[in-house]
Amino acid sequence: MAAAVGCAGERTDQTAAVSEEGARAEAAARPVILFVGTSLTAGMGVGLEQAYPALVQQMIDSADLPFRVVNAGESGGTSAGGVRRIDWLLRQPVAVLVLELGANDGLRGQDVRALRANLQVIIDRTVERYPDAQVVIAGMEAPPNLGKSYTDAFRDVFSDVARSNNAVLIPFLLEGVAGVPELNQADGIHPTAQGQRLIAENVWRVLEPLLMGIMQGVAVADPPA
Repeated sequence: MAAAVGCAGERTDQTAAVSEEGARAEAAARPVILFVGTSLTAGMGVGLEQAYPALVQQMIDSADLPFRVVNAGESGGTSAGGVRRIDWLLRQPVAVLVLELGANDGLRGQDVRALRANLQVIIDRTVERYPDAQVVIAGMEAPPNLGKSYTDAFRDVFSDVARSNNAVLIPFLLEGVAGVPELNQADGIHPTAQGQRLIAENVWRVLEPLLMGIMQGVAVADPPA
């Protein structure tokens, strides 16, 4: 009798393991929304589980949409760093690229022409690898102490790149969060968990209709052979 119970227990464990493996395989097969970004995307100070991409995943799941978020945020990330990383990140099938780069370029007062060129390279490589991939550009603002001519040129980069690539623009990722003390950590730069929730809402307002459009007939890229 004990042996029979033991066998039944083994079968239950094996069934659970197979079921778990199947669930992982199914999740891995879901088309990817790739977030390439800075510490804002990486959730510096709050952790990945409270960063806005994870919250967007919750919204996707609540809407019963078959997409999987991949968070490729990197603390200190710049647009040049994004160029260096993008080929490695594109090893997985990408249905949507959400590009959140430029904040650190702006903090360092780097050349806006280089920023524009780097964003374009990232988009070009993504679309070359996955022609059906949709692109979302997260707009940012430069610190006002850099002067009006720089801040205006910096702001224009994101709208110009979005327009020239037929991409979707989030006008300002930190809308409603930037400059609000209670929504930012002590450094005044990185959002709190509550601030991250508001960023997720900013992203979702743009991303949800895009994903709905994909579901209505825009094909996503196949995984690489």
